[in-house]
Amino acid sequence: MTIKASIGKTLVFTAISAGTAHAAPPATPLHHAGSSHTLLSQNALSQSALNQSELNQSALGQSPYAAPSQEDLRLYEIAGAPQPARILQDIQTLVNFGTRHTLSSQTDKDRGIGAARNWIKAEFERISAACDHCLEVIEVGDTVSGKRIPEPTRVVNIIAIQRGTLDPNRVVMMSGDIDSRVSDVMDASSFSPGANDNASGVAGALEAARVLSQYQFGGTIVYAALSGEEQGLYGGAGLADFAKKQGWQVEAVLNNDMIGNIEGINGVVSNHTVRVFSEGVRIAETQAEAKERYFSGGENDSASRNLARHIKQLADQYMTNLDVQLIYRLDRFGRGGHHLPFNKAGFPAVRVMETNENYNRQHQDIRTDNGIAYGDVIEGVDEAFAAKLTALNAISLASMAWAPAPPTQVSISGQVSADTQLSWQADATAEVAGYRIYWRKTTEAEWSHSRYVGKVNSFTLSNMVIDNYLYGVAAVGFNGNTSPVVFPGAAGAFFNPASDAESNAAKSH
Repeated sequence: MTIKASIGKTLVFTAISAGTAHAAPPATPLHHAGSSHTLLSQNALSQSALNQSELNQSALGQSPYAAPSQEDLRLYEIAGAPQPARILQDIQTLVNFGTRHTLSSQTDKDRGIGAARNWIKAEFERISAACDHCLEVIEVGDTVSGKRIPEPTRVVNIIAIQRGTLDPNRVVMMSGDIDSRVSDVMDASSFSPGANDNASGVAGALEAARVLSQYQFGGTIVYAALSGEEQGLYGGAGLADFAKKQGWQVEAVLNNDMIGNIEGINGVVSNHTVRVFSEGVRIAETQAEAKERYFSGGENDSASRNLARHIKQLADQYMTNLDVQLIYRLDRFGRGGHHLPFNKAGFPAVRVMETNENYNRQHQDIRTDNGIAYGDVIEGVDEAFAAKLTALNAISLASMAWAPAPPTQVSISGQVSADTQLSWQADATAEVAGYRIYWRKTTEAEWSHSRYVGKVNSFTLSNMVIDNYLYGVAAVGFNGNTSPVVFPGAAGAFFNPASDAESNAAKSH
């Protein structure tokens, strides 16, 4: 998203502290793409918050009269760090296990899902050893049975946890799927390389761990290799349940499912586009929340959808030759992926995948019919493209883990009024420089206007009628990173109220 800057009218803020008015510095310019006639006024800005903001900015050599930078130069380095050859090697290793079908052998040392899991776990452990054991590598699994798992079967995920130094309970996650399949979803013995679907996603998670383990982050990053996807999304459901039991505040799940193919069934060959799928209305919303959304809006502003917009904004800033296409749909038409169990659990989650799918290479027996080669073989993987999409994940994870947490308890008011007021729970942690207000017309797909408002807990937009725009708030860090935008109310909340309370209690202690 490109936001054009235009200097509008100079405003004077009034900071309110203990009932006394104080003169405040001139406002920073309004960022907008259209009219310059909108007037904004600040509301409920405490003098102590202003003083603390000035101290923090001065310590970093920044002016208290200027908004913090929205650019973190480290993310350019991360964007260029994933290595295509290393990703291709990992994909080849996974292919060499013959099949990774969920119902294949869990005890064979060289073939089957068990051998693949053991190798992934060992690889995460090698990555951890190289960063002074900065990753906690564990297995998360359960015995399940169902329509595509007729006999009780152990479904095990391998995850690596890179604990945050400031806010370790806040989690951003990248996932890929271990298992593979051929034409018959119950065929656990035939050669099933699953090179693109989905060794590419697992290889991407491993490579992201190699790159990001060289840094420290405020929030926690989880790299996950999930099992049981083709049989019914069992691994994702298990990890979502595990996250809830751990009390994690899951800010984002980036489910990578097929990130290595550039040749579409429609004849298009392209290495510079990627799709990000996201739910519009939260599948986990309650009946009361649905009623509120019906009258106040938000059907296009779930946390997952604003997460997708945030990923696109990061790509526009830090990536080259990559166009992120936001697909306003949970997944491909009538299909599903491993982000769905996280959505059902109430967590923001999206699917990252190639734009041009080749159905001849998906869920197919290895064969040639009428001159057409079928099967998900490694020859169909473009390692440079897989590295590019891995880089997209890496900068997204890094930026969110370095940024402050998305604001909580975001609310909005202004019915039958000329003004619109936004309020939220201010975060007292030192890494929060302040907050940025966003808005757009109701027919616009992405945030088009924004304005930095400082470290406050509410803001009034004067002479902006609430009915005519959609609004949101993001937390801004001193290090150039900003949280995803949060739409007011339950429709757009990133964390549920219970998680908010638990997080605030932990911070107070």
